[in-house]
Amino acid sequence: MNCVLRIAGFFACWSVLMLGACANQPGAIEGLNNRADLITDSDETDLRRRARLRVELATGYFEQGQTKVALDEIKQSLATDPTFVDAYNLRGLVYMRLNDIALAEDSFRRALALNSRDSGVAHNYAWMLCQQGRYPESFKLFAQAAANPTYTGKAKTLMTLGVCQVKAGQLSEAEQSLMHSYELDAGNPVTGYNLSSLLYARGDLTRAQFYIRRLNNTDLANAQTLWLGIKTEKKLNNAEAMVQLGNQLKKRFAFSPEAAAYEKGLFNE
Repeated sequence: MNCVLRIAGFFACWSVLMLGACANQPGAIEGLNNRADLITDSDETDLRRRARLRVELATGYFEQGQTKVALDEIKQSLATDPTFVDAYNLRGLVYMRLNDIALAEDSFRRALALNSRDSGVAHNYAWMLCQQGRYPESFKLFAQAAANPTYTGKAKTLMTLGVCQVKAGQLSEAEQSLMHSYELDAGNPVTGYNLSSLLYARGDLTRAQFYIRRLNNTDLANAQTLWLGIKTEKKLNNAEAMVQLGNQLKKRFAFSPEAAAYEKGLFNE
């Protein structure tokens, strides 16, 4: 079942984490009847503007792998404005990368205490809990994130929930989550790959073939997707399609582990 969980390498740009400014919905201020209003330029204080600029710098450093520099910028942001949710969210991601789970969790908890409706924070916290095997808590936060009607990252959250449900052994639930994510964003290659991989592992080969063929017919195909397509076509006794995919794999990704496995005929691994 491990093939279902591979979300790295070529698909790095489709990370399940929601980084920096991309992670969060626009900030909100409380209005009448507990309604939220979008923050505009006129609402932003000088302190918040300075804190936001620090977080934007930190996000850039984080994405470049300069974790300690990013953390220093976050500290300065929070020193300027200790109520800035985005800073705590990014702080949580930094500590996740540093494998300091206690401080990562503290960061996400602080962010949600400031804004319990921030779906980006809930998503990231849920993924951290999933990686720790704390599945019930994780599922609750994923559901909380996806339930926000103004949240634009619902498809990614449902995809990540599906991956987490696979890890927890909840395969039927995982299929539902991945299908819902696919319906919302059929162009996400991570969703397409994981959905097809799950269907393949469950023996639903015709449906697995449908989704992996759609992915392999795009520019987003890579060694992982081609290899899954090859194994699917082989199990369906489609020798011609299997050979065509094999030739693509050898030509485009000659030094990949998948190409080596294809050459050795290791179709069951």
